[in-house]
Order: sequence, then C-alpha cells, then structure tokens
Amino acid sequence: MELSDAIDSFFQYLRVEKGISEETLKSYQYDLKKFFKTFPLKQTLDDLSPLDLNDFIKIQSKENLATTSILRRLSLTKNFYLFLEREHLVTFNNIIVHSPKTPKRLPYALTIEEVEALLEAPNIEKKDELRDKAMLEVMYSSGLRVSELLDLPLNKINFQQGIIEIRGKGDKMRRIPIGEYALEYVQKYIEEVRSKNPGRRQGYLFLNRYGEKLSRQYFFKRVKIYAYRAKIEVNVSPHILRHSFATHLLENGAELRAVQEMLGHANLATTEIYTNISTRRILSAYDLFSKRK
Repeated sequence: MELSDAIDSFFQYLRVEKGISEETLKSYQYDLKKFFKTFPLKQTLDDLSPLDLNDFIKIQSKENLATTSILRRLSLTKNFYLFLEREHLVTFNNIIVHSPKTPKRLPYALTIEEVEALLEAPNIEKKDELRDKAMLEVMYSSGLRVSELLDLPLNKINFQQGIIEIRGKGDKMRRIPIGEYALEYVQKYIEEVRSKNPGRRQGYLFLNRYGEKLSRQYFFKRVKIYAYRAKIEVNVSPHILRHSFATHLLENGAELRAVQEMLGHANLATTEIYTNISTRRILSAYDLFSKRK
C-alpha cells in the first residue's frame, strides 16, 4: 500500500472517528509531513520500521530542534504507526521509543513588588473581591496549593495561634503558620461577606455567591484579572504565589527543611528547585549592580 494512501486513511480516521477539528488536523498534517521529509525514500508501508521513530529523534536532535517539538511530532507519528497496526496494514513486533526528556523549567517567581501589586489589585469594597483579597493573602502567606486553598475548612483556622491545618497530597495533615495580615482579611471576609452568604453553614471557608465551593477555573480567571490590573506582564496563575512564597522565604534566610514542611513536599529535592530560583535572581541583581558601576 502506498504511504500517501495510508496517511489519508489515518486522517480520515482522526476526522470521523475522533472528531478532530480541521484546524488541528492541519497542524497534524504539517508534523507528519516533517517526519516523512526526514525519510524521503519511504514510499510504501513495506518501507516502514518501528526503528524509524528512534532514528527520527536522533536526526532532529542533531538539528537542535526544541525537545517539545520533537516530542509532539514523535507522538503523532507513533499514533500513525499504531493505527496501521490496528488496521492490520503492517506488522511490527514491538514499538519501543526512547523519547528525549523534556528539560526541567524552573517555576517563575514574582518579585516582591509584583506580589504587592497583585495583592492590592482587588477592590475590597466589593464582596467578591474582598473574598479574593483574603484568598490571595492566605495563599501567599502560607504557600498553599490551589486545591488546598479551595478545600480549606473554616474550622481549620486557629486565629489565636495563627495556624491553619491543611490536608495535602497523600491525605497528610500539616500545620502552617499564617501571617497576621492574611488573618485580618480572612476575619474581615468572614464578618462582612461570608456570614451573610446563603452557604454560611458550609464547611468550606471560601464560597461563591451561591454558597458553594469555588472552582479552580473560576479562581484562575480571577487571578488573571488582578494580574492585568497590577500590570504584571508575565503569565500569572494562582500557583505562582506558591512559587513566590517559597522563593522569598529562602531569599530571606529560611531553612530548606522548614520550607519543605510548609509546602508539604515529600521529597527535599522538589523544594531545592527554589534554591535555584533564588540564586538566579540574586545573580541577576548582582549582574545589574555590576553593570551600573
């Protein structure tokens, strides 16, 4: 069977059976075309081998193509080969692919000034924005995950001791100190907004106007609105406050183990990522200082 005919059948399958949009199919066609341009002598299905995939990785890597682009093209082509097998058009003993590892990207941390601008962006005269202000303050003050913030029970905040109890990953409990400023806004939110909410008997601390727990999607949208108001140019998500919390603690001399416990990391190596961020920022500042002298 001609390779071109097999490719047509594959895209017809994606279009009809998988319901892939025409726009996405165009990008898929481009990627598959790039793959087979690497092997111009392959004209029929008899020319194909599962080794093609690993050969493609080697060739593309030598051309310094981004790992993410290689992986995208590789994934599509592997699916094409698997499609051919399912349709009994080819017989491969085994398709083993040694995929390149995606380089680890350091999480971005906001500057202190950017954090302050973000936290000041909500208009606390509005009920929903007072709630959002309290949520942002809690997240930055304690380094919570988004899910931990949204699931935070009202009865797990100890205002006297300045402690919150969190049930994190693996159902593990941890006690985290929370700043007075965050507690002040939580108290203000409870008294002025939550106490009048139809879901005030709910267990969750933060509620929408209907008395239900907030969704991740909704909170993500709210944070982006405040980032826009604060004129922060980088892509901001709620999780960036957790990154910033950890980075700023380490930059101010906090012990790595203490930060690990506060973040709820099972592995210290996960927390060590933030030491790289801190070092990078310090070196960047030093570099700017040196240039100005």
